[in-house]
Amino acid sequence: MQAIQKRVERASRLNVPVLILGPSGTGKGILAQLVHRRSPWNNGPFVKVNCPAIPGTLLESELFGYQKGAFTGAHADKPGRMELAQDGTLFLDEIAELDASLQAKLLHALQDGHFTRIGGHEEKRMNARVISATNRALQSEIEAGRFRSDLLYRVNVITITLPPLHERREDIPYLAEYLLELFNRRFKREAPPLAADTLHSLQHRDWPGNLRELENCIARYVLLGAEEAFPPEHTEKKARRFTYEETEDGKIPLKHIAQQVTRKMERELILRVLRANHWNRRKAAETLKISYRALLYKVRQAGLPPKHLRKKASRADKFPSVYPSSAD
Repeated sequence: MQAIQKRVERASRLNVPVLILGPSGTGKGILAQLVHRRSPWNNGPFVKVNCPAIPGTLLESELFGYQKGAFTGAHADKPGRMELAQDGTLFLDEIAELDASLQAKLLHALQDGHFTRIGGHEEKRMNARVISATNRALQSEIEAGRFRSDLLYRVNVITITLPPLHERREDIPYLAEYLLELFNRRFKREAPPLAADTLHSLQHRDWPGNLRELENCIARYVLLGAEEAFPPEHTEKKARRFTYEETEDGKIPLKHIAQQVTRKMERELILRVLRANHWNRRKAAETLKISYRALLYKVRQAGLPPKHLRKKASRADKFPSVYPSSAD
């Protein structure tokens, strides 16, 4: 995720098309808004086109706009999303859902930098940065004849790929803590911090819905409580499960397993004490009866953040909201 952050920083400064790949629910829409907000064009509009949500017959008029009298029901001129995105960002969400004829028209507009409204004759300049996103493997779509290769080459000058949540399990406690703070503020609640065993069980879920599923889970916890959000039969089994690998000769390395368990228990205890002391590390060291220096070493060894996430959360609040439907 740090590598993705650096890539976002570079992409934001350049007026080139960006393609965001990743499974549904990983936050592609959030990332698109982040690229826009960090770009020199952040004062311009961010216009989203949800390609699968608009029927193909209407999508062309939504994208390019139309003139009065262009078709039955066109009682007035209407600017399209490309026109509304001038001097800003046009976000084409799930671009792989566009039909072949619309792909060709979009390619023409992106190549020439001009387009016309349906029923119109005046050429309008396309002056917006284009960000596209999809959860499909576009190369496979091209081989199947469902997506134009020349359109792919046009929209993917910079590609950013978001991993599924189960590939970044280490982030889950910090994401959960951030979402808990966010929803407590939004819903004016005071849900208590998540217990260490609950965080552990969240890390071991499969999360087929990715970030969107985690958002809903934490929102449910804030609104309805732990029993609704974390059913006991799910959390207990997951939290108590411990896996180990046998060596090639079939032996079980007990010493190595004991070290793993000790490190895991140490991490959970340190995390709990840090939270209890509002992330004051000196007080936490006194509670644990170890030196401040030893605590810093153990924090690094356990992969815990050197400072409390809340300090970063205030910065994150400047970014787009992640609830209820933006984790695209």
